[in-house]
Amino acid sequence: MNLKQFLARKNIVITAHRYGIDALGAMAQGLFCSLLIGTILNTVGSQFGIGFLTATVVTINEVPYTVGGLASFMSGPAMAVAIGYALQAPPLVLFSLTTVGYACNVLGKAGGPLAVLFVAVLAAECGKAVSKETKVDILVTPIVTTLIGIGFAYLIAPPIGGAASAFGQVIRRATELQPFLMGIIVSVLVGIALTLPISSAAICSVLGLTGLAGGAAVAGCSAQMIGFAVMSYKENGWGGLISQGLGTSMLQMPNIVKNPKIWTAPILTSAITGPLATCLFKLEMNGAAINSGMGTCGLCGQLGVWTGWVAPSAEALAEGAMAIVPTAFDWAGLLLISFVLPAVLCPIINAFCRKIGWVKDGDLTLS
Repeated sequence: MNLKQFLARKNIVITAHRYGIDALGAMAQGLFCSLLIGTILNTVGSQFGIGFLTATVVTINEVPYTVGGLASFMSGPAMAVAIGYALQAPPLVLFSLTTVGYACNVLGKAGGPLAVLFVAVLAAECGKAVSKETKVDILVTPIVTTLIGIGFAYLIAPPIGGAASAFGQVIRRATELQPFLMGIIVSVLVGIALTLPISSAAICSVLGLTGLAGGAAVAGCSAQMIGFAVMSYKENGWGGLISQGLGTSMLQMPNIVKNPKIWTAPILTSAITGPLATCLFKLEMNGAAINSGMGTCGLCGQLGVWTGWVAPSAEALAEGAMAIVPTAFDWAGLLLISFVLPAVLCPIINAFCRKIGWVKDGDLTLS
């Protein structure tokens, strides 16, 4: 049996789609169900004085953890298991990835999510390669998966984390120095990533996009989601409005493939709202970085901004962020950037695109 046949038998598919879309998207879901949910629970508990959300559930190494704290603490294992699930790893491999994910996230520090992505993929594929190849599979598969995962985590997680953190730092600093230009670039690129079948949330988390850069990312994602939702209301009605506005603009990808020009209005809208967010409203994302790439999906982007106002994340605190009492101007900026401007600008720009023949009736209809 040659290598190609062996890989096919083991369901090891080495493609950009499998790793860059399936695994990355699953990682974002794992991060969402741990770090993001934990952050939301902690914030809601502290701001509204909900006892069971602020009470210490367990103390580990003299560190007290709430319900939300425990959820955030388990983000590494959650991401690794989600990646293994996307790669269709067998049970023994999947369960072994919990240890691998925890090690990667700790060793990778600020760049933990990116380290988890690389190492969990390597460990999962190696585990799949040896799975059910011996009579003592229950020993061999977990040992191989764990040792390879921990070994790679020890070797490459720190430099990966350092590189991701440094690149994110460059983006954040560049946005502070050139808020207009970087407001456009970050808003447009992260917004496009949100609509493409990749994970903008994972990208923002990997790069640690907080501060003004995070605010620009929120603007770009919201422009895509609210923009597509409102400008396609004629074709898709209330169902399309909600599924795109609070779900994902990725639903439009089949239509974008057929006619890329329908993307013009959301992209131009994000190019407008991005610099408005950074230059006029000084909109910052000081909650968990994953929120920067969520847009209006479940209102996570907006909840992240609010969380950053009242209880900045550790990443944001490290960058000098402080808790504030939001003013009416802050709230107006968040609402205008997230909802009002995309809902107004995108249909106007799209109407011009229709007038010149770039967009026709039915081009935005969801299947």
